Amino acid sequence: MSFLQYLKDVRGELRHVSWPTQMQTIIYTVLVIILSLLIAVYLGFLDYVFTTGLARVIEFLPQSAYTEFLPDLPVTEATPIESNTLDSSTPATSE
Repeated sequence: MSFLQYLKDVRGELRHVSWPTQMQTIIYTVLVIILSLLIAVYLGFLDYVFTTGLARVIEFLPQSAYTEFLPDLPVTEATPIESNTLDSSTPATSE
């Protein structure tokens, strides 16, 4: 079978294909977009619920629960990081 014969056969088969109308294509495209958005909102909601729930569970755990499983871990209070912003009137120096 030659390549030209193959192309003729493909063209003949494509004539038998039932192509969707323009209106069907538009409707199916809109449906896919709407379903994609709904699934994204649903998964985002579940993510929010599980993240919030896990944060609340961790919040209510006693501090001793951490030391039972990780005895070598030092327990310290969180300290805020100081911001070293340079004033525009003072030149930056390198040390």
